[in-house]
Amino acid sequence: MNDSSRVVVTGMGWITPLGFSLEEVWSKLTSASSGMQPITRFDASTFPTTFAAEVKDYDFSEYVRDTSIHETAALNSRFALGAARQAWGQAGLDDSGDLDRSRIGIYLGAGEGVLDTENYLRTNLSAWDPTARAVDGSRWIASALQLMNASREIEQEPNMPIAHLAREFGVTGPAFNCLTACAASTQAIGEACDIISRGEADAMISGGTHTMIHPLGVTGFNRLTALSTYDGDPAEASRPFDRTRGGFVMGEGSGIVILESLEHARSRGATPLAEIIGYGSSCDAFRITDIQPDGRGAAAAMEMALAQAGIDPHNVVDGRPPIDYVSAHGTGTQENDSIETRAIKRVFGELAPSIPMSSIKSMMGHLIAAAGSVELITCILAIRNGELPPTRNLHNPDDDLDLDYVPNVSRKAVVDTCLSNNFGFGGQNDTLIVTRFVE
Repeated sequence: MNDSSRVVVTGMGWITPLGFSLEEVWSKLTSASSGMQPITRFDASTFPTTFAAEVKDYDFSEYVRDTSIHETAALNSRFALGAARQAWGQAGLDDSGDLDRSRIGIYLGAGEGVLDTENYLRTNLSAWDPTARAVDGSRWIASALQLMNASREIEQEPNMPIAHLAREFGVTGPAFNCLTACAASTQAIGEACDIISRGEADAMISGGTHTMIHPLGVTGFNRLTALSTYDGDPAEASRPFDRTRGGFVMGEGSGIVILESLEHARSRGATPLAEIIGYGSSCDAFRITDIQPDGRGAAAAMEMALAQAGIDPHNVVDGRPPIDYVSAHGTGTQENDSIETRAIKRVFGELAPSIPMSSIKSMMGHLIAAAGSVELITCILAIRNGELPPTRNLHNPDDDLDLDYVPNVSRKAVVDTCLSNNFGFGGQNDTLIVTRFVE
C-alpha cells in the first residue's frame, strides 16, 4: 500500500462514565473501576432497572470556542464536541494553519438526541379524545406548539452531532452518519477509512456518540429483557462471560478519532498513534433482536477484516497468535457472550484459547452507538501501554465459555495488533483491526 491509501489515527478523545481524559479513563479501566451507579437523570425507581453508567460533572463549554453556537445542542452532541476537541488537539490540527478543510470530513455513528419525555407525554395525553378513543390531531398540534421546543425536537435527529462538529471545526468535506445500533461507530470508522483510502478526503473526524439513559431508552431495553435487573451493588451488575450474567448496563458518552492518510499526516508532521489495517461488515439475515446462533455473521465480519489486513487467522508468528488482543463486544447477555465466543472459535480455530479478550462494558457500561469507538481507543492504548484491560466481575466461569477473558485484573502483554468487535440489533456485525504504526 502507498502512503495515500494507508490510514492512521493521529488523535483520540472520549467523554465517558469513567472520565474525560485518555489517561484518567485508561487508569480506571486497568484498575477495574466501575462507572455504574443509580440513575439520576430521571426517577427510575419504578423501572425494572434503576442503575446505569452516567457521564457525571461534564461541562461541554470547556471544549468549544463559542457556546452560543451550540446552545441548543443535545447531550449526544455535547459529548461529541468534547471528545472531538480532545482528538483534534492531540492530532495537532489547531497548529496546521494551511489545512484544506474541504478535504476533511466527518463520519459518525451517532444516536438520536434525548426525547423531551415529559412534554411529549403531556402533548399526547392532552390530545386524547376518550369518547372517540383516538388522538385529536388539532388538539395535538395546539398542545405541541405550547409545550414542545422546536430546537429540542430538531436536536433529536441523529445527524445533528455532525452539524455541531462541522461548525466547531469548520470542516466541509464528506459528511455521513450511520445508526446501525451497537455497531454504529465501528462501522463509521471503517467506512471513514475507506473514504480516505479512495482519495475522497485527506482526513476524517470519526467515531460515535449516544445516550439512551432516558425513560424511553430504558423502557425499550427493559421490554426486550436485554438490561440487567441486578438488585445488588450496581458496580457488580455487568458480568460479561460470567455464568451468572443477566444483561447489559446502559452507558453513555462519545469516542472520537482523527483518521488521516499517512501521506497527509506526514505532510504536516503529525505523529501516527496507530494504523487501521482491516475492516469487515456483515449482516446475520436472521432476526431483529437475536444473533445468528452459530455466529456465522460475526465470524464473516472478522474474516473480512482479517483478509483486508492480510492476516491469516491460523498462522503463528514467532510463537505468537496473529492477533494479540480481542476487544469483545461482550455485552453480558447470555446470547451475545456465548455466540461471540463461538464465532471467535470459528475464525481462529485451535488458536482461539491463546488469544486474550475482554469487555470494557463491564466497567464503562454499553455506550450503544458510541461503544465501538471507545473500544477502538482502548485497543490503541493497549498497544501503546502494553497492557490489557480486564473483564470485571468475572468470578463464576461458564463451562461453555472457555477462552481467555482476562478476568478481573489487567495484564501486561506485548500488544501489536488488536481486533475490535461490535454487533447490533438487526444482525449488524462490524470488526476493525488496528496495529502498531510501523514506517
